[in-house]
Amino acid sequence: MLVTISCTRPVGAEWPATDLGYLLHKNPSRRQTFEQSYGVAHVLYPEASDDRCTVALLLEIDPVQLVRGKHKGTPDFSLGQYVNDRPYAASSLLSVAISTVFGTALHGRCAQRPELTETPLDLRIELPAVPCKGGPEYAERVFAPLGWTVVATPLPLDPAFPEWGDSHYVRIELTGTLRLADALAHLYVLLPVLDGSKHYWLDAAEIDKLLRFGAGWLTGHPEREWITRRYLTRRHTLVRAALARLAELDDAAPEELDAIEADADDDAADAAAEATGDAAAGSGGDATESAETEERAPSLAVLRRAAVHRAVLATGASRVLDLGCGQGALLLELAADRAFGEIVGIDVSMRELKIAARRVRRLPEWQARRVTVRQGALTYTDASLKGYDAAVLMEVIEHVDATRLRALEQAVFGAATPGAVVVTTPNSEFNVRYDGLAAGAFRHSDHRFEWTRAEFADWAHRVGAAYGYAVRFEPVGPVDAEVGASTQMAVFTRNNGFTENHDGDEKGAA
Repeated sequence: MLVTISCTRPVGAEWPATDLGYLLHKNPSRRQTFEQSYGVAHVLYPEASDDRCTVALLLEIDPVQLVRGKHKGTPDFSLGQYVNDRPYAASSLLSVAISTVFGTALHGRCAQRPELTETPLDLRIELPAVPCKGGPEYAERVFAPLGWTVVATPLPLDPAFPEWGDSHYVRIELTGTLRLADALAHLYVLLPVLDGSKHYWLDAAEIDKLLRFGAGWLTGHPEREWITRRYLTRRHTLVRAALARLAELDDAAPEELDAIEADADDDAADAAAEATGDAAAGSGGDATESAETEERAPSLAVLRRAAVHRAVLATGASRVLDLGCGQGALLLELAADRAFGEIVGIDVSMRELKIAARRVRRLPEWQARRVTVRQGALTYTDASLKGYDAAVLMEVIEHVDATRLRALEQAVFGAATPGAVVVTTPNSEFNVRYDGLAAGAFRHSDHRFEWTRAEFADWAHRVGAAYGYAVRFEPVGPVDAEVGASTQMAVFTRNNGFTENHDGDEKGAA
C-alpha cells in the first residue's frame, strides 16, 4: 500500500522544496519505520532536492496481525478479515497511517516552520491502487470540488485477459495548490469513502472525526451527503446524526466549526457577551471585525435562530420549551437572554441530548441553572410540559411522518397548550435557488415532506382554528421576489376564549 506526495518549489520562493520534511516532521535524509497495530509503516524520500521533494508512505500489512486479539464475538469477525485486498489497495488503513505517522502535519502544526502550515504548496499525490466501486468518475466527483486536478485511471481485472474488463480499482493522481494539512485531511476522509468500508468497528466517535477533518470543506461539498454515508459505511443511526450536525453548521466557517465541535464554551461566551452588552462583541468592535462580518453574511442557521429568538421574546414568555432541541444551539442562545427564566429542551435522541447537556454545562452558572434538557417524544402527550409560556418547533415538523403529524399537533397545541408556539420549516418553493438540488428533492435525507408557503399556511390556519390560536407568518432569510425566503415561520398566539374538554379537543367557551 503506497502513497507519494511531491512538492515543487514555486518560482521565486526562498525556501527549498525539502522544507516539506519540516511540515511532516520526517528528515528527508533517512528512512524511518513506524510499528502499527496491523503491520509496519515506512517513510522515505525517493527524491529530495531544492526544486522538488517527494515523500513516500509505504505500508506493509500483516493480515493476521490485523485481526489478532479479535474473537468470534466481535461484529466483524469473518474469514474476510484474513483474505482481502488490504495489503495492496489504499483504504482506511492508509487513513489511519496518515493520522499516526503524519499527525502533526494533518493537524496543521509545525514548531520549526509555522509559517509553512498556512502556505499553499504545489502538490502532486499519487496512489497506485484505490478501491473505487463507483468507477473513476467518483474520484473526480469527490476530489475535484476541493481544488484538485484529478486523473483517475481504471486498472484492468487481469492484464493478461483484457476481455475481462476493468476491476473496481483505480490509479489516482492529484495535482493542486493547497495547504499540506488540507491535502492530508482530504486523503484521510475520502480514501475510506471511495472504498466504502473500514477495517474497524464504527461508533459515534467517527462522526467527530468526520467533522473535525472535514472542517472548512465538507459542509459546502456538493457530494457531502454521499461522502457522509460512505464514510460512516451506511450505518443509518450514525449517518442521520452526522447529517443533522452538518445541517446545523450550515455555512459555518472553519473556525466556527472548530469552536462548535471542540470548544463549545466559545458559543456560550459569545452569547453571554451579546446579552451583557460587551463592547468587544457589540457595535464597539474594531473596524477589522466589522469588515469581516460584512464580507461573510450570517448563515441561514444563524438567521433562523435569531428570528426565533426575537419571536419568542416578543410574546413576553419567561418559561420556554425547545421541542426537538437537537444539540442545543437555540438553548444556548436563549440562555444568554435574561428575559427567559426557565428553558427546557426536549429531544428523542439521547445522543443529541448528551451533546446539548455537555454544552449547557459549559455555560456560565447564571445561564446553565435556567436550562434543563431531557428526552421525550413529541408525538406523545406529556403532562409535565403543560402551562409553559411558549414552545418552539424549529425545523422539526418536516421530520415527522405525515401520519404522525396530527399526534404532534395534539401533544403540543392540545395537551401542552403553551401561550405561544413558534414553528419554522423549509419553504420548498425556494429549493430551485439551490444549485445541485434535483427537482423534487428534499434538502435533507430525513425530511418527510417540504411545504410551499400556501401549504404551510393551510396547515397553520387549520391547527390554529382547531386549538384556539391566532397565527401570523414571517419569512426567515433573504426574500426572493418570486419564491420567497428559504425558511418560513409561523407564530401562534393562544386565544383566551378556549378551554379543553375531557377528550382533549378544543372548543369555544360558552
